[in-house]
Amino acid sequence: MTAPIPRDIPDLPVIPGRRTNLTPSSPPAGAVAPPVRRPLTAVYRLLVALAALAAVTVEILLGGPARVLSHFTIQSTLLLAAVTLASAGRAWTARRPLPGALTGAALLYVVAAALLHHVLLADAAPAYTMTGPAAAADPTGTAGTLAALAPPALHTLLPVAAVLDRLLLSPPARIRLVHAAAWLLYPTAHLVLVLAIGGLLPAGPARYLYPFQDPGRHGHPYVLGVSLLLLLALYCLALALIALDRARPDPLRLGAKTGFRLRPPVG
Repeated sequence: MTAPIPRDIPDLPVIPGRRTNLTPSSPPAGAVAPPVRRPLTAVYRLLVALAALAAVTVEILLGGPARVLSHFTIQSTLLLAAVTLASAGRAWTARRPLPGALTGAALLYVVAAALLHHVLLADAAPAYTMTGPAAAADPTGTAGTLAALAPPALHTLLPVAAVLDRLLLSPPARIRLVHAAAWLLYPTAHLVLVLAIGGLLPAGPARYLYPFQDPGRHGHPYVLGVSLLLLLALYCLALALIALDRARPDPLRLGAKTGFRLRPPVG
């Protein structure tokens, strides 16, 4: 004869040194929706990467590699080309996406460079070009056509293509607020290095990469103030990117079928 089962089971005592509360966790994306091949996405990203490399190549041929490669726009475009090319391969072979911290940094830098150009440099007098005084004469023919297409591609078309890729073709990445501060390390180092090298070069039109960085024309307080404002604006842009990435829906799961349906209980 067995003892009756009590209706009320007393609470078990807490074991010292053990945590009884469980932290919530989310399953990996691959467990819910396994990666699938996306050839159209891969082709789109491949075209974006090739366009980025072509625009950078044109600028280098016009202005020389030393000066052109020093620009933040060119470096961010090369990073975008590398990240987009790697993402194209992963979409083609049904592999998991690149880390969100890497893809987010590439998107942030190329968008920030585009905004910097359109806000501070597009209406500068004299007209601002990344090639500088190395391009003494305007090229004609095919070279002139490529020279006219490269700046709009770098400052407008490629940033827009990167944003569309992020919003329409990429799942929300696991990026946190700490990434916003980490993303500032590279632009800050680039800014300090450019100012330091410009201070060592002899006076001339090619001493500084950007007009607002010339303390001989504007003064050191102005250059320092503009630099700090640019870094602050970049940090706010990074926070906006993280907030948007957390709030937006996953375009890869919209309309997807899970394979099972919940039904009301029978009886």
